[in-house]
Amino acid sequence: QVQLVESGGGLVQAGGSLRLSCAASGQTLSTYTMGWFRQAPGAEREFVAAIRWSGDSTSLADSVKGRFTISTNNAKNTVYLQMNSLKPEDTAVYYCARSWYFSRSVSSYAYWGQGTQVTVSS
Repeated sequence: QVQLVESGGGLVQAGGSLRLSCAASGQTLSTYTMGWFRQAPGAEREFVAAIRWSGDSTSLADSVKGRFTISTNNAKNTVYLQMNSLKPEDTAVYYCARSWYFSRSVSSYAYWGQGTQVTVSS
């Protein structure tokens, strides 16, 4: 009953910006949490950001604080990840996911999108 579709990835030079979007179908109750994760080649999937649909709780990984912002548009059932001051280390496949609980853990998220590639060149 849940479909998540990411978009907005691409190739950008270091210092540039991208905005990722995740369109969610199905229920978007205020108690649900949406998260962004990323996975580089040969690395484990890691937490980037999370937000409750209500917007009353947000969390960002230390590596992206001050550069990335997570937000929602509830009317459009869409969550965004605004990425500024991008670094080559940000290069990864970025995934949108949904959890029943507010969490930073991969294991808490039951539904995942297919991912969108972000490549940052130096």
